[in-house]
This record gives sequence, C-alpha cells and structure tokens, in this order.
Amino acid sequence: CLWKHRFFNIYMPKTKQQKEEAVQELQEALDKQQSMVFVDYSGLGVKELSQLRKQLREQGNRVLVAKKTLLGRVFEEKGISIDVKKLAGQVAAVFSFEDPLSGIKATDTFRKDNEQLEILGGYFEEKEIDKAEIGVLASLPGKQELLGQLVGTLAAPISGFANVLQGNTKGLVVALNAIKEKKQ
Repeated sequence: CLWKHRFFNIYMPKTKQQKEEAVQELQEALDKQQSMVFVDYSGLGVKELSQLRKQLREQGNRVLVAKKTLLGRVFEEKGISIDVKKLAGQVAAVFSFEDPLSGIKATDTFRKDNEQLEILGGYFEEKEIDKAEIGVLASLPGKQELLGQLVGTLAAPISGFANVLQGNTKGLVVALNAIKEKKQ
C-alpha cells in the first residue's frame, strides 16, 4: 500500500493509481532539484533516519524513498541516463533544492557519523557522479561560506583605504599635540 511514513515519504505502491502518485511526486522533486545523492539506508534505524531527514529539511533538502523501478521510470521520462538497477541496497534519493551542495554536504557529514549509511552516487550539473566525486563536492565551501568570503574580499580594500586616510589624520593630530606641548 502507499503510505507516507512520519519521517520519510516512502512509496511502495501496489495499485496503478498509487504508482502514478508516487511517480508524480518524484517528477516534481526532480524538476526542482539542483542536485541528488543516492544512498543505501538499509543499515539505519528509525532514529538515525529521522535525524538525517531533520538535518536535510533544515537546509531546504528532501529525502524520498521509492522502488528502483519507479525511480528509473522517472529518470527515463526526464531524459536522465542513470541506471538505478546498479544501485545496491535500499535506495533513497536526497534532493537539494536551494543550494546544490547543501544536500551533498549534509549527507556526507551524516555518513561520517553513521557508517551504516552508504553513499552510492549522485546527479550534479546534468550528469551522473560517483561517490568519489561526491566526496570532493562535499569538501567544497558552501554558498553561504563563499558569499562570506566574497564580502570579506570586497570589504578589504575599502577598510585598508579607510585606515590609510585615518593614518594621515592621526599623524596630524600627533604633530599638533607635539607642537602644543613644546609651546607649554
């Protein structure tokens, strides 16, 4: 039967209508995604799964669990050439919607703390990527970190210029104080 678990949207549909609903939700997520990570969650318990889901949701990401055949069908309809059958275990797809690296980073960080979660591969910038590439992407700074670095880089010349201008004023004040003290 089609059921939505409290912690995950899990689709193990039996009827044709239920399959169509599952496919529609997967298609909507696929249309909005900026990246995907495929994981084997078979070794995780409910507590760990809910932690993963919570961490991902806080960053604007989502986990969907569906049969590989449904995932393959959706990918085929969208023209994505990912062979879902080669993914081992119970497969879940982590969709990143706002920041393409946030789902990758969060999944990789969670995997480091929970070795039962296995990263199988992913989809980034219109191409399939393997788990080694996911590791490289996870080590890159995120969008917020890059924006912070950009602001710091842009602000550095301005603050340096302000310090130079302030130095001339300081020098004048010191010189005037020295003249004042000499006269006294």
